[in-house]
Amino acid sequence: MVSAPMDLFVSETTTPSTPLLFAAATSTIGMSTSSSSSICSSEDSPATSFRFELQDVECRSYPSKSLSRAYSYRPLAVLSGHIGSVSCLALCGEFILSASQGKDIIVWQQPDLRLFTKFGQGDGSVKALVTVGSKVFTAHQDSRIRVWKVSRRSENVFRLVDTLPTTKDYLGKFMKQSNYVQTRRHHKKLWIEHADSISCLTVYNGLIYSGSWDKTLKVWRISDLKCLESIKAHDDAINGLVACKGIVYSASADGKIKAWGKEGKSSHSLKGILEGHKDVSLNSVIVSDDGKWVYGGASDGFVMGWEGSYDFLSWKLVSETKAHQMAVLCMCLMGEFLFCGSADKSISIWKREAFGKLSKVGVINGHEGPVKCLQASPNNVGSGFLLYSGGLDKSLRVWWVPKQSPAQNTEEKSISLCS
Repeated sequence: MVSAPMDLFVSETTTPSTPLLFAAATSTIGMSTSSSSSICSSEDSPATSFRFELQDVECRSYPSKSLSRAYSYRPLAVLSGHIGSVSCLALCGEFILSASQGKDIIVWQQPDLRLFTKFGQGDGSVKALVTVGSKVFTAHQDSRIRVWKVSRRSENVFRLVDTLPTTKDYLGKFMKQSNYVQTRRHHKKLWIEHADSISCLTVYNGLIYSGSWDKTLKVWRISDLKCLESIKAHDDAINGLVACKGIVYSASADGKIKAWGKEGKSSHSLKGILEGHKDVSLNSVIVSDDGKWVYGGASDGFVMGWEGSYDFLSWKLVSETKAHQMAVLCMCLMGEFLFCGSADKSISIWKREAFGKLSKVGVINGHEGPVKCLQASPNNVGSGFLLYSGGLDKSLRVWWVPKQSPAQNTEEKSISLCS
């Protein structure tokens, strides 16, 4: 692992202490849903954490873009350890979780970027994860959602506590023929089951939403893990989900983002359709904190922007930005910045302007494969914040980005990772 100069991380002299998982409200606004984030808490009493010492620290220099005269984004670290391609990221209190196609999930400490623990080996390729309170929900290629509980009393910090659909849900429905739906020719499943890989998850208002390559959107209640709804949402695979201001947005390979809402105890209903380019897959969707602006990343390299009405009942296309020469695979928002990860191995940085327009700030290079997931951390690190990126090169990379509004012109320079 490559370390960074510690003056980037420390604003005053402190004694490092064991990071505790703390309770806070769940938030999943403004992120790519392959990597939805929230705050993790523990119901158990804390125990002493164990740390892995950094070994074989290597000094490197990476090309970087100067965002202004005084500040530049900085490549801080390359975190290795995953068996397969890094597929999704999520924040969990003072930790960042990364999961891979190799079935493993790694927990890293912030901001010192030390490996804290691993879990989840052998439970199917991980496609998405979200955290809610003291639980972590992981979506897998085997069409199941697994629930992990944080327990600081146990040596195995994250233990598997349930799988969705739950056994209780199965037993309550398997005897009734009307609970079965046709998934393929001569093949039926219970409507509470996904019939293909679960590609994305998001959390909102006590519910978890799962999107799948089987074209359905399912709704789960967090309190008892019961499946409440199954919606035939799209004509092709669902690639991304995000929720904000009572609306759930689903992005699909059918080239559409659909907006879903519910009132009271009623089922979800379609509120609107945001049309992308014809015959072009939409791979990810994000929404601004106020819910007004929706952005979709497409396989033709474009980022599409829509403005929502004050009542979130209609959306107008306001921007079409050619962000990359290859497919946009993931996006995330942090304040006025929008980040796009692409199949061209780069991350583009954009500033959100008036009326939903985007102006280019710079490009981050460093990955040796397509960039599959992005997650920005809201914690201040000096005068900026940390951006995490996971790629098909099996690495998790960490970047420091200044919060100041950058200049339009960029300047090439090299930044050493070692002081």
